[in-house]
Amino acid sequence: MPQTVVIINPESGRGAGARLLPRLTALFAAHGITDIRTTAAPDDEARVVGDAVRDGAETIAVAGGDGTWGKCAVALARLGSPARIAFIANGTGNDFAKNLPTPAADHRAMAALVARGTREQLVDLGRVDDQWFLNVAGFGFDVEVNVATADRTGWLRGDAVYIAAALRKLLSYHGFRVRTDVFGDTGPRLRMMLVISNGKNFGGAFLIAPSASIDDGLLDFVSVGDVHKLARIPLFARALRGAHLSHPAVGAVRAAAATLTFDAPPMYELDGDLHQAAGAVVQVGLVPRALRVLVG
Repeated sequence: MPQTVVIINPESGRGAGARLLPRLTALFAAHGITDIRTTAAPDDEARVVGDAVRDGAETIAVAGGDGTWGKCAVALARLGSPARIAFIANGTGNDFAKNLPTPAADHRAMAALVARGTREQLVDLGRVDDQWFLNVAGFGFDVEVNVATADRTGWLRGDAVYIAAALRKLLSYHGFRVRTDVFGDTGPRLRMMLVISNGKNFGGAFLIAPSASIDDGLLDFVSVGDVHKLARIPLFARALRGAHLSHPAVGAVRAAAATLTFDAPPMYELDGDLHQAAGAVVQVGLVPRALRVLVG
């Protein structure tokens, strides 16, 4: 059996990771896998992945959600390690796993897959300036919603966390100005949202880029223009099923790279984590075939 390390984020899923730890430990022990490691603080994933690689891990199974998955995946890819990665769902949205033929939410089945699976898929990563991402990058409304979900002490769980925050911000958000070469802009345009998607889903419930593929060498750029406040509600509902792309204010293109020009250095989110751009001109690109992912 390849040397396997299981990484668990105890804070994922609003503390569900800590509650899951004994059960996951037992499920993997049944297959002879006993190297279980946890993150000790926010942004600790790179350290834990680095330690696992230095200890000779050939397979790294990550239990968490999109934030944990993204940080572990990026850390592994940046190290240039040939180790493969598997994703076990235990977060808020668990979006990236929806692109994979794996039973990510079935922990017993995932333990068996990690122990015995041999099929792999080479997966792309995205890049915003020098920051890499696994599933999605977002500007504008998406950033506002992620700021609103930063307080994770409420009673809501799963997809409802993002949906509730989005509804609170939907009518009050004023938009932002950006010129994007991939959409043929001749000058800055007012937009509500610009999403650069490697995968199909984000925010737990939203099919933001229905045609996206994580291994095609392209990113899906989805732009939502200036929409009247009352018209935002039905557009929001359409995005739950991927029907928003036919709306006249929505544009979608597929490309491997783009230049985004803002009025000022923007905030953006990568797999749910907030970042501040260094300048007003932001370069978006692809890191092709950057990750070996264990699939069913």
